[in-house]
Parts: sequence; structure tokens; C-alpha cells
Amino acid sequence: MADSRRLLSEETLQIRDDRAIARALRILERRAGTPGQALGDVTTCEAFFRLRLGGETREHLEVAFLDSQHRLIAVERLFSGSVDGAEVRPRVIVQRALALNAVSVLMAHNHPSGNVEPSAADRAVTTQLKSALRLVEIRLLDHFVVTANGVASMAPREWV
Repeated sequence: MADSRRLLSEETLQIRDDRAIARALRILERRAGTPGQALGDVTTCEAFFRLRLGGETREHLEVAFLDSQHRLIAVERLFSGSVDGAEVRPRVIVQRALALNAVSVLMAHNHPSGNVEPSAADRAVTTQLKSALRLVEIRLLDHFVVTANGVASMAPREWV
């Protein structure tokens, strides 16, 4: 009997948490995910991408396309993979940035493993994308690695 009550209360807590997360995501998307909203603040960007990607069980990469004032034009999930990787094609990101007339981009992907530290592969794709975007005069402002419990920004480490 006690086990069933504990299980019920755990399920109830999970449902409440899921509802709270969904509500927080709606609020954050309204504030930061609406086209025209500024995404220049690192804390806002981290929270935005963490809510979007933190609970995912497969790896995904999203890109926020920004105008010259760092206002959001669009945010799109461009790549999805398995539990431990997603193949990223810089060409696709460059094409989409040009189509949206973006001046700069923010990139984020999740690590379902829970390890927030950027891998060597993460750093390599960041370097590739930065070089590809630079050729068409678009800036990569930051690359975030997201987990359910945290976010790592590559810009302060000078990896962008």
C-alpha cells in the first residue's frame, strides 16, 4: 500500500514537473523565442536552449538565426541523431542563414549522457562552422552544450 502511494506521488510530481517545464518553456519562448526578441544575453540563451533541449533522449542541434541587433529571426532544429551523436553539415546551416538573411547565429546541441563538457568533435564542428559562416560574413556568436542539469558556453572559453 505504501509503495503504491509513493509511486502515485512520484507520478503526480512528475506530471506537475512536466507541466511546470512546459509553462516555463512557453514563457521563455514568448520572451526570447519570438521573432524580434533580443538574444544577446548569455543567461537567456542558456535557459532558452536548456528548456528546448535539456530533456531530449537523442542528440539534436538547433540554430538561432539573428539580425544585426541580435534579435531572433528564427530558431530551428536542423539535425537529429542518436543517443551519442548527430552528424552536422555546416553547408546546411550556411544555406539556412543566407535564406533568412541572418547576420549572426547561435548554435546549441544536447548531450543526453548528462556530460556538459564539449567534446573534441563539438569543438571541431564549431571551428568548421565558424570558418564556413565567416566566408559569407555571418558570425557564430556561441555554441552551447546542453544537458538536463546544465549548459556550457564555448564563447567564454574562446572556442568560438
